[in-house]
Amino acid sequence: MLVADDQALLRGSFRFLVESAPGMIVVGEAANGGEAVALACDARPDVVLMDVRMPEMDGIAATREIRSRCDTRVLILTMFDHDEFVYAALRAGASGFLLKDTPPAELLSAIAVIAAGDALLSPAVTRRLIADFARRPDAAPPVSPALDDLTQRETEVLTLIARGLSNTEISAQLSVSVPTVKSHIGRLFAKLTVRDRAQLVIAAYEAGLVSPARCNPLT
Repeated sequence: MLVADDQALLRGSFRFLVESAPGMIVVGEAANGGEAVALACDARPDVVLMDVRMPEMDGIAATREIRSRCDTRVLILTMFDHDEFVYAALRAGASGFLLKDTPPAELLSAIAVIAAGDALLSPAVTRRLIADFARRPDAAPPVSPALDDLTQRETEVLTLIARGLSNTEISAQLSVSVPTVKSHIGRLFAKLTVRDRAQLVIAAYEAGLVSPARCNPLT
């Protein structure tokens, strides 16, 4: 993975933590967003651990650039939990958003989840995200035409994703194999023109497919 943070001490701490875990290595460090983009496109790590506030190019802009140029996934890690950062990060293509006070074991788990292709938000951030949708006057608008193109099973999978279920949990609930779930998710990406599982969650909420009151926080 790649570590992007403008503080050298934090970069070193993250490197030490990541490389203490079996099967994880750090292929590079970046002190700003521009360096993160260049290193990510060159080394093609599975995951970039990305700070938000950095000089020259911030983490949101760097995430957008990385996701437009390669398949590397981005986990945003920041001291700030303002909602605008969450929305901006997800729409830029980030696969996860955690705060810097996340316990080390949870951070390592999050990196593994992102590397495996899932999306992850901290429970506290997700509760705020869901609550914001619930406060909107149009929190449950009619299902958009884009969702009309989905099959019944694809709609079921999208609903379960928005409720925070993993591929394995979706497989068990629908009594289908995990590869079948992944195939449905691939078709959802194509039909809804999104790049990431986190963006599927946003699409489901914005289309009114799920009600915030019925959904548990993502983990």
